[in-house]
Amino acid sequence: MIPILKNIEIAPNIFEMTLEHPRLAKKLRPGHFVIVMASEDAERIPLTAADFDAEAGTVTLVIMAVGTSTKKIVKLQEGQQLFALMGPLGHPSEIENYGTVIMTAGGVGTAPIYPIAKELHRQGNRVITIQGAKTKELLFWQDKMSAVSNEYIITTDDGSAGRKALVTEPLREILEQRGSAGSGGEIGCVYMIGPAVMMKFCAQTAAPFGVKTVASLNSIMIDGTGMCGGCRVQIGHETKFTCVDGPEFDAEKVDWDVLLARQKMYCHEEQCSYRLYLDSTAEPPLPQTG
Repeated sequence: MIPILKNIEIAPNIFEMTLEHPRLAKKLRPGHFVIVMASEDAERIPLTAADFDAEAGTVTLVIMAVGTSTKKIVKLQEGQQLFALMGPLGHPSEIENYGTVIMTAGGVGTAPIYPIAKELHRQGNRVITIQGAKTKELLFWQDKMSAVSNEYIITTDDGSAGRKALVTEPLREILEQRGSAGSGGEIGCVYMIGPAVMMKFCAQTAAPFGVKTVASLNSIMIDGTGMCGGCRVQIGHETKFTCVDGPEFDAEKVDWDVLLARQKMYCHEEQCSYRLYLDSTAEPPLPQTG
């Protein structure tokens, strides 16, 4: 059982949960993910570690309530306990001296991209962050992202904060102005974490510039140890498993259409589960935030 030290709503349906787990906090590295279970009979949920403090012995997760299992997790309060928190899983991010790196975060992707940006910045890289959301209300951790960025750009779909644009627009402009390190330019790498469709178009935007691209994939996952095969993805001409081969891959090699199709495989079952959950709890449905 894992003690919950804090659980606060930082944006509509988005919660920041801090957990006490000293052993895990010492082992986590940027890019690692964990498996979370709210109760003994709950679904196993993969979540990328959003922050961790080895000295304090804490692990921070950011969870968007989108259905039955995530709703059960975010309902837990300070002083209560998670049934299980397992990790670290996957490969950590390859932190290198790229010179200048662009961190492109969409929606809840801000949380997993934060520790990567922090470590890249700590090791002397020049970090340009593009943080996007549908609206101002769905932005979070602007102070944390700004603190680890040399340049910081906010975009919103409706223009309610920052620039009215998709994240691909400033990404293209920066690459056009500064070029890739491989071609004698400035940009050494582009990271992208967010909805799969956002990462698909970020990869397509970066492709003509020949810059290294890295995407952290959010495929369907069950056990997190490579045994179930549920998280398989197509990378170039190879089948890979996100949990043991990733979660980070060369974004230009990802077959995004296959990933997007696989993410929708169990939509009907997920909707049925959520309707049953609402019927059993008499809770109102979650507002639609995209």
